[in-house]
Amino acid sequence: MAEAAAPTHGPRRRLRMRRGAVARSAVGVFAAACAAQLAGQLAGADWLVHASKPLLMPALAAYAAARGAPRALVAGLVLGWAGDVLLQVGGDGPFLAGMGAFAAGHVCYLTLFRRQGRLPRVRERGLVVAYVAAWGAGVAALWPGLDPGLRGPVAAYSLLLAAMALGAARFGPRAGAGGALFLLSDTLIATDLADRPQPPAAGFWVMATYLAAQYLIADGVLRSRTPLPAGVRSGQGEGGHGEGGHHEGRAAVP
Repeated sequence: MAEAAAPTHGPRRRLRMRRGAVARSAVGVFAAACAAQLAGQLAGADWLVHASKPLLMPALAAYAAARGAPRALVAGLVLGWAGDVLLQVGGDGPFLAGMGAFAAGHVCYLTLFRRQGRLPRVRERGLVVAYVAAWGAGVAALWPGLDPGLRGPVAAYSLLLAAMALGAARFGPRAGAGGALFLLSDTLIATDLADRPQPPAAGFWVMATYLAAQYLIADGVLRSRTPLPAGVRSGQGEGGHGEGGHHEGRAAVP
């Protein structure tokens, strides 16, 4: 019996080990690109910002894929990469195209989030009220300062973003925090578009909240699914919940 099982377990173990190696390498590239991006933002080194930005989401997508991420999550991260690249170009056309790429990414996330069970009714109602209020207040504050051609797209995009942030909470506090940080990051971008006051080192805070948002969303979704591949560390045990069994193990964090 043991001899018959060996040919099956051997290839599976090697596959898990390869996936674990890919996940470790990808998250290492993501961490290095994050450090370079944020250092470039603080130092005002545009060359470092532009060189590191296109590496961020592909590395995170490779990490997620190696850990068996659902296709909608990987697609959302790849669309985030497209948005990052387009926003670097500058000008209204690329900006709107980048916004469209991010909007498509949010649709991918929402497609994934809608499969998750509902939050407790009181909590979900509270989050709905909070996000609707935040969206309305933000649009009202930014509207007068926005270029007329951007008002409609910004209002529609921000509503979709708020819906995504609400949906992310269904994967638990980690993904929920990621959704909230994504909303904060894009709000900082919108305040710049509307010529509203910016915090010191605004570019740093935009990217810091964005990178944390994407990582937390990805990690929150991944924790809700299958165990980590061999060689990827986990900090806590598994717990059954929903599809595939949820676990709260922590992978290497950039």
